[in-house]
Amino acid sequence: MAVETKPAGAVADHKEMLISGSEACAEALTLADLDVVTAYPIRPYDTVMQAIAKKIANGQLEAEYIVAEGEHSQFEIVKHASTVGARVFCGSSGVGWMYAMECLTVTPPLRVPMVCMVGNRALDDPGAFGVEHNDALVVRDLGWLLIWVDTAQEMLDTTLLAYRIAEDRRVFLPIAISADGAFLTHSQAICQVPSRGLVDKFLPRYDRGDLLLHPDNPITVAPQANEDWVIEIRRQNDEAMKRATAVIDEAYADFRKVMGRGPENPWFEEYMTDDAEIILIGMGTISLPMKVGIRNMRAQGKKVGLIRPRWFRPFPTERMVKALSKASAIGVIDRDYSFGSPFNSGVVANEIRAALYNADKRPPLLSFICGLGGREVTLEDVAKAADMCYAAAKAGKSDPKTHWLGVRE
Repeated sequence: MAVETKPAGAVADHKEMLISGSEACAEALTLADLDVVTAYPIRPYDTVMQAIAKKIANGQLEAEYIVAEGEHSQFEIVKHASTVGARVFCGSSGVGWMYAMECLTVTPPLRVPMVCMVGNRALDDPGAFGVEHNDALVVRDLGWLLIWVDTAQEMLDTTLLAYRIAEDRRVFLPIAISADGAFLTHSQAICQVPSRGLVDKFLPRYDRGDLLLHPDNPITVAPQANEDWVIEIRRQNDEAMKRATAVIDEAYADFRKVMGRGPENPWFEEYMTDDAEIILIGMGTISLPMKVGIRNMRAQGKKVGLIRPRWFRPFPTERMVKALSKASAIGVIDRDYSFGSPFNSGVVANEIRAALYNADKRPPLLSFICGLGGREVTLEDVAKAADMCYAAAKAGKSDPKTHWLGVRE
């Protein structure tokens, strides 16, 4: 089970603040000494832009704040600012993230270590502001590093970690931090905010080295490559994504050392899994009702546990397989969908199936879809998923059907 570490004396270098997930991100951006930020409002992501604007207006952050006319321009501006050595930030939600798709596609092969926040929101139509994860997941195969957080504290810490990881020369890939719309972007909690001194110890300045776009350093950015070099560029990105695994482990270890807190396992949270017969899996704030449901089931003598994935790209295949191998059955609750996919499952369920394909032990796996459009994931949903997993464990085989929980008949 992951543990949070806080050595004696660490609190003296932190201050407590009651802030939302979006405000926590802005606190981290201020501490990271951001250079350029672009803004275009779309709910629920727009609360980040408001928080950063206040920081700049109050003199707490000196940065270029550029209001774009749309999400496409918003991402293009910071992409180019990063190539000339600026530490940058932007983001979006739902269809706004999709409007920037051309920019999102070309950013990884250009090796731009941009950090963005996705305020997860349903993709229209019909119009919806509630949380779904499909917006961020559309870039899962393009070279973006993807992470989901579930608390304001984790948002603050992950933002600092993201710059450390993305700007490492071994990686130089963009990172999207996903925060569930409303459930996290707008909800306040008490956070430990580190001092600038601690952050300076942890986070070095952004340095592009010989890749800096500057008149004194003539280089080519985004040349026409076609069949001459495209496959080699793809392979280079693949190697960078592979190297990111070690960089992530190193960054979290250093974060724990400097900040006095943080998970021992960067990749996913384990909750009551040590003796679990059934392991449920879910990303983001869906973990909160799942934990309450698990505690209720534990009181009834049911040995249920939770794995909450943080990093989705790179995917921690070996670690995940090892953690799941002790279960009698697995239930994956997706807050997304993948229409027409194998078993008509959600994205995470199919990812877990693929990870287990070559494993020596493959427990029965059940796929669930729940909480789309911002609908609450209830304790009844969690209990129903666990009971069905127990039935699969008894039968010794997976149910191939994907089950939609909490849907009106």
